[in-house]
This record gives sequence, C-alpha cells and structure tokens, in this order.
Amino acid sequence: MNADHPPHAGSARSAAEDLLASAEWDLPPSRHLRHKEALMQQIDRDRTPSSHTSSPHAPSPRTFPAPLRRRLPRPALVLPAVSMALAGALFLTFSGGGHDSAPAAGAGTAPAEANSASVTLGRIAAAAMETDATPVKDGQFVYVERLTRGNTGSFDGPVRLGALHKQEVWTAQTPGLVTRTGWMRETGKDAVMPGQEVPIEFTEPVRAGIDHPTYAWLASLPTDPDALLELLYSRTRAEDGDSKHQAVFGRIGDLLSSTIMPPATASGLYKAVERIPGVTQIPDAVDAAGRHGIGITREDAESATRDVWIFDKHTFAHLGSRSYITRDEARGITTDTLYGIDAVMVRAVVDRHGEEPAGEEPARTES
Repeated sequence: MNADHPPHAGSARSAAEDLLASAEWDLPPSRHLRHKEALMQQIDRDRTPSSHTSSPHAPSPRTFPAPLRRRLPRPALVLPAVSMALAGALFLTFSGGGHDSAPAAGAGTAPAEANSASVTLGRIAAAAMETDATPVKDGQFVYVERLTRGNTGSFDGPVRLGALHKQEVWTAQTPGLVTRTGWMRETGKDAVMPGQEVPIEFTEPVRAGIDHPTYAWLASLPTDPDALLELLYSRTRAEDGDSKHQAVFGRIGDLLSSTIMPPATASGLYKAVERIPGVTQIPDAVDAAGRHGIGITREDAESATRDVWIFDKHTFAHLGSRSYITRDEARGITTDTLYGIDAVMVRAVVDRHGEEPAGEEPARTES
C-alpha cells in the first residue's frame, strides 16, 4: 500500500515529510531498514537552518503513513527490524508447486539443514503452545518495546550501524474500521523523531486483519500449519526484489515479533515456517541486547538479503532478529554485512497509548 502523508494545517511540509509520504509501508522489517537510510539523511538536511522556516526545537508534527515488516517493528522509512506496524497483504488459494504457491515441507533445502531447523521449530512451536497469553480486550493496546540499531550510512554507500536506541509501539485492538492503528515512539541517539509519539495511520480505513493484527483476529486464524501457509502465500506480496518465499518468511516474522500472539496461532505459525524452502538453523546468534540464542534463518538470493530470528536456547522464547545484506555490487558488498539488529525487551497489555507497563525495567540505550 502506498500511503499519502496528510498535510498539517499551518505547517510547512518538509522534504523529509514528502519522503515519508512516498514510502512503501507494506514491507517486511528488513526492507524498512534500507529505506531508513534515505530518511535519516533527508531529516539531517531538513534540520539545517536553510531548510527550516520554524525553530528546529519545535518541529511540526508528522504523521507516519500507513504500515507495512515487520518485522516488523512488520514497522517503512523509519523502522528497524521489527516492524512498527504490519501492512502488506496476505490471501488466495494455490493448488501446488511453483514460485508463488505454498511449498511442500523442506522443499529446496538440504536434507540435514531442513531437518535441523524443523526439529528446532517443532520445539519452539511446542513451547509457544505452553505459554499463558492473556487475551487482549477490545480498546486495549499491545505494547512492544525493543532495542534496535539500523544503518545510518548513505543509501548507496558503506553500511554504518547507528547507536542502539529504544523503540516503543502501541498497537490498538479496535475491531471496527479505523485509519489509526497505533502509535510509535523512539528515544535515544539515532532515533527517528526522538521522544515524539507518532500515530500509525492508513489513508483508507482498515478492519482488524493482516494490516491491523488484533489479538481477536489472530485468534480467528486457522491453526493448521498447511492452512496457515496457504493463507499467507495467497495474501503476501513480494516487494523490493524479495522472492515470494522470503516475503512470507518476513511476514510471519513480523506477526510473531510485533504482537501478543494466541498460543495456538503462534504454534501453528512456527510449524508453517518449517515448510518454507531455504529455512535453516544456526547454532548461535546474538540480539541487540547481547543475548545469545539459536538462530532460524533464511537467505534470499533474489534480494541478496538474509534474516535471522533469535530464540532463547532453553525456553525458546523469541529474543530478537538480525538482518544482513549478502551482496550489493554498488556498495562493494560481497559477504554478509549486518545492517539491522533488534531485541524485544517487553511485551505487555496496556489501556492507553503512551502508557508503559508497570514493574518493567527500562531498556538500555546508548547515549
């Protein structure tokens, strides 16, 4: 979905706002990281005295366009490896084989690698089924706090990871038609619009669904992994050079990392991932908080990217993610280059956007 950025009465529209307005927000989180590079450069240019008509200490409010990553926290020009909001599309029926159809289990993966990932995903699915997720009520918000680092280098230059900073997302649980599906706030060095609560909006109303994944909608999904995968392949668009398989892998990652998931739905999604070609396991991966875990990864030759989901080695809880560029001739990249990393620190249910859950330790950020 292309989302138009609505102008604000009485304020000049900056070049950064124009860039936000033209952004593709229905992207998995790994795509957001690439676009963030361009946005950060444009914001820096907008902050120079010659580009402002008002005080730089009193920026005009900006509304983020409709979402996605996720992601992910799947969360456009601004969001790191987890999408701040999930957009994109998911659904149709396929009868078998082919690039755009739901694959058979393990198709296209070396047997040993597929088996290893399959065993681990089975354990993750079993652990997810045992979690005690409290249903989220209509009118409440799912709160997700993560630590994140993204590329702040030039869009066509070398990758340079920015400072670790905090991102908070409040996803509304509104069941009816809405244009505003949540709020986002980033704080710390290299944050986008630091300290501001920014609405996540669509230009056209949306219902609870893949664009607006409420707990009730997630609970309504089929839990059979084959049915889930067919649904995902039929509704997911491949963007920015991704293969269909990578787009679905990213979409599932967005859903699993950016919401509070009904246990049966989460379990079904992890089992569905087993059936995506090219999914493998790595024995050790580190999230943005420095926590070590097991990695579930997929490399995509079409987009020359590799995404890693990281899970606790004992509890199998989702910890965070890493995103790599594997090849980019323009930048001289010939091997895996990290361009985004995050760590999910808190998931909770709150009654209002802007509210932080009580009793939670604040996430660490770099100053």
